[in-house]
Amino acid sequence: MNLQTRIAVRFLCSAALGGLSPFAAFAQTPASPPAQSSPSAQQPATAPLPSIDKILDKYLEASGGRVAWQKLNSREQKGVVDVPAMNTSGTVVVYEKAPSKVLVTITLAGAVFSQGYDGQVGWSDDPQNGVREQTGEELAETKRDADFYHPLHMRSLYSSFKLNGTEDVNGRLAYLVEATPEGGGDPDKLYFAVDTGLLVRGLTQHHSPDGVISIEEDFMDYRTVDGITVPFQIRQTSDRTDFTIRIEEMHHNIAIDNGKFSKPAVQ
Repeated sequence: MNLQTRIAVRFLCSAALGGLSPFAAFAQTPASPPAQSSPSAQQPATAPLPSIDKILDKYLEASGGRVAWQKLNSREQKGVVDVPAMNTSGTVVVYEKAPSKVLVTITLAGAVFSQGYDGQVGWSDDPQNGVREQTGEELAETKRDADFYHPLHMRSLYSSFKLNGTEDVNGRLAYLVEATPEGGGDPDKLYFAVDTGLLVRGLTQHHSPDGVISIEEDFMDYRTVDGITVPFQIRQTSDRTDFTIRIEEMHHNIAIDNGKFSKPAVQ
């Protein structure tokens, strides 16, 4: 979830893969050897739990810290998406611009699916439905996940947090934090690794005209890029389909015209 880059995150076209989460927009490209260590030993059950503030502060610092994030203002990412159930793969291109503009384009089997947010209007464009503007909870999710500085703004993006102990995530002990979005709705379940402080899993609800689906995302293989530490592999599971995203190329602080994020004219 660009709960990094949150991320982040949390923005690929639901029409393309039956509900791709926007948090995938937080995926980044490797630029140095992986920073993540091997799974840590289990923390003793009697160890005291930290405060929510300490967990969020550690997450921000683990992802690079405020100064490193504030040096960045735009991002271009290119990668691949693999969909085993469909026996197919495709390409993913993501453009992000501070403070909250995003454009994601997926190409699968020759079909092109796009989704964007220009800072006010959220939209999607796919072969089946054409150009469609987002409203309601879907738009609220898009707005929250389009925040370029998601790790810096966690406390304002969510109205409340609740720590529900620890759980095992792929052999790594993680704090389970329930985060209720600003404006209400079901809480996101965020899993922060006890040892590194990084986000390793997110359980979220994704709204679309087709209904609401539950999405689980695992964030893996963290690397440090231009001072920030982010995942470049994301595995997503839902009741509709499973897929893996791998970002292969990324550039920061490039010039991107604001018009790139605007809703296309209806043909």
